[in-house]
Amino acid sequence: MKLLTRDVPPRSAWALEQAGIHPLLARLYAARGVQSKDELDDGLNLLLPPSGLLGAQAAATLLADAMTAGQRLCIVADYDCDGATACAVAVRGLRMLGAQHVSYLVPDRVVDGYGLTAPIAQRVKALGADVLITVDNGIASVEGVAEAQRLGLKVLVTDHHLPGSTLPTAEVIVNPNQPGCSFASKSIAGVGVVFYVLLALRAELRQRGVFDQSSQPKLDALLPLVALGTVADVVRLDANNRRLVAQGLKRVRAGALPPGMAALFRAAAREAAKATTFDFGFALGPRINAAGRLSDMTLGIECLLSDDPMRADELARQLDTINRERRVIEGDMREMAMEIAESLFDEGDEPPPAICVFDPDFHEGVVGIVASRIKDKLHRPTFVFAASNAPGKEHELKGSGRSIPGFHLRDALDLVAKRAPGVLLRFGGHAMAAGCTVAEEHLDVFEETLNQVAAEWLDAATLQRRLETDGPLPPEYLRVDMVEMLHREVWGQGFSAPVFSEEVDVVSQRLVGEKHLALKLKHQGQAIDGIWFGRTEPLPSRVKLAYRLDADEWQGQKRVRFMVEAAEV
Repeated sequence: MKLLTRDVPPRSAWALEQAGIHPLLARLYAARGVQSKDELDDGLNLLLPPSGLLGAQAAATLLADAMTAGQRLCIVADYDCDGATACAVAVRGLRMLGAQHVSYLVPDRVVDGYGLTAPIAQRVKALGADVLITVDNGIASVEGVAEAQRLGLKVLVTDHHLPGSTLPTAEVIVNPNQPGCSFASKSIAGVGVVFYVLLALRAELRQRGVFDQSSQPKLDALLPLVALGTVADVVRLDANNRRLVAQGLKRVRAGALPPGMAALFRAAAREAAKATTFDFGFALGPRINAAGRLSDMTLGIECLLSDDPMRADELARQLDTINRERRVIEGDMREMAMEIAESLFDEGDEPPPAICVFDPDFHEGVVGIVASRIKDKLHRPTFVFAASNAPGKEHELKGSGRSIPGFHLRDALDLVAKRAPGVLLRFGGHAMAAGCTVAEEHLDVFEETLNQVAAEWLDAATLQRRLETDGPLPPEYLRVDMVEMLHREVWGQGFSAPVFSEEVDVVSQRLVGEKHLALKLKHQGQAIDGIWFGRTEPLPSRVKLAYRLDADEWQGQKRVRFMVEAAEV
C-alpha cells in the first residue's frame, strides 16, 4: 500500500480561509478542488435547472397530459436503494402534484432479473396502467419497452446508467448520459433524475394554471429521500449532487423526514438529529438494499412510502432483521469466495489481472458485496457469480463486478462481448460496478477473455494499491468538536471523507473480538487510542498509518480516536 498526500493549492486554501472557512476545512476543501466559498453554497437556487436535462420537459408534458386525462401511471423500479428511493420519490411526488392513479411494481432479483423486461411490461398492462415510468433502469430495456408499446402503454424512461449502442424506443427518455444531453451532472443518481422530472412537471402544471407559485406543492420535502439514494448508490458527489445531499441532510437533522426514514434511523440505533452521509451509506442504505438482495424490495419501498409511524417501525424492524441475515450469508460466502480467489495464484505470487469466482452454493443477492470485499483485498477487478434461481434459467450464472481506479468495468465487458460473441447474455453498469449474465458452460471463456482485457489495460502503476490522504493532522485538532465538525460535512464518492496519514509510535496492540486490532498510539507526542477493524496482523513499533477521526464514548466521556484505514508497506 502506497499512501499519497493530496496536493493542497495554497491560493485556494488561503481564499477559503479568508472567506471564513475553518482552516482545517479550507485545507480539505482545497485539496478536493474547491476554489471559492461560492462552490460550498448549498442553496437550492444554485441547483442546475431542469431545463438543461434532455427530455425533462417532454416528460413533464407527457405526465401532465396523462394526469389531465385521468390515466393510470405505473412505476417500474430497480431493486436497490437508489431504485427504492426513486420509486418513493416518484409515487410521493406525483401524488403531491395531483396524480390520482399511481402504482408501482418492482422486479424480483431472482425471478425477473434487472430492468424492464417483456414479462414485467405485461404485468404492468395487467394492472390497468396507461403510462409506464421506469426509475433507475430502462436505458438498456430495448425489448421491454418495445413490448410495453406493443401492448398500448406509453413509456417514460428515467435512468442514469450508461446507454448501450441502441436506445429503447420510449416516448421519452430522461437520462443525463444519453447522446445529446448537455446536463452538467452526469453522475446524478436515478433518484435525482426522478426529482428533476418532478420539478419540470410542477413547472408545466404551474404554466397550465393548476396552481400558482404560492400554492404549489413543496417538492423539497422529498430531498431526504433524494439524499439517501444519492449517497447509497455511491455516485460521484459533484457540486450538484453535494447540494442535493446537503439539503436532504438539513431536513433530516431538523426532523423533516418521512416516517420510514425516521424508523430506519431508530432500527439502526442512529440519531436522525445528528445524521451524516455515513449513516445514509452504511446504516440506512444497507437495510433497504437487504430487502432487494434476500427478500422483496416492496418492503423497502413500502417503508419509505408509509406515513403511519407504527407501520413504518414494523417495516424498518423487518428490514433490520433481513439485513442481519444478509450479513451472516455474506460473511460465510465471503470466506468461501476468498479461498477460491486465493487458490487462483500461488502464495507469494501476484494475483491474476482479473478475478472471477463462482460456486454453486453462492447466493445471487450478495455477489456484489462479496466482489467488493475481494476487490478491496486483492486490488483486482473482480466478478463473483451465482447460479440463477429463475425458472428456466438454471443454466445461467449471474455475476456482479467491482473494479479498481483506471479500469472501466462496463467498457471492459463491452470489449469481452465483442471478442467472445455470445458469451455475455446481458451486461450493463458503470466504470466501477457492473453486472452480467453468462451461460455456465461459457464461464471459462468469460474469465479468460476478461483476463486478456485486464492484462492489456492494467499496468504496474494501476495495480499498485494507493490511498490518497490528507497528510498529517496538526495535534491541536485532536478534539471532539473537530470530529463533530468533520462529520457534519457532506462527504462521499469523488469528494471523499478526510483520511489523514503520518508516522506514529505503536505503544501497545491487542486483538479484540478475534478480528480487530485495538491500538495505543503516540501521535506527535500525544497518547491516543486507535482501532483497525478487520486487521489481525501486528504492526511494527513505528509505522505510517492512514486514519479517520472518530469519537467514542466511555463512562460518559467522549474521546477522540483513530479509525485506521491502512499502513504503508
